[in-house]
Amino acid sequence: METKKEIKVVEEKKSNLILENRKKLNLTGVVEVISFDEVQIILNTNLGGLTIKGTGLKMNKLDVQNGEIVIVGFIDSFVYTNTKVKQDKESILRKLFK
Repeated sequence: METKKEIKVVEEKKSNLILENRKKLNLTGVVEVISFDEVQIILNTNLGGLTIKGTGLKMNKLDVQNGEIVIVGFIDSFVYTNTKVKQDKESILRKLFK
């Protein structure tokens, strides 16, 4: 029975990243979108934080329930971190009171 539990945990952490011609990025396993603009998108995935950098970045499809996202634009880089990215709540409050 322990083997089944281990396999189930591995399946839950499944994530796919498909890059087409540096212009379209299909992602699965997305937990939440932390921040986004035309040059950088920061996400939390099943495998940790993910930072995508480029120009003219747009989120064409965002399916939160299934954890799927499609990003279009010119993609320069994407980098995974081992830990999930936490949103800085203080910076949001500071932005509101400026």
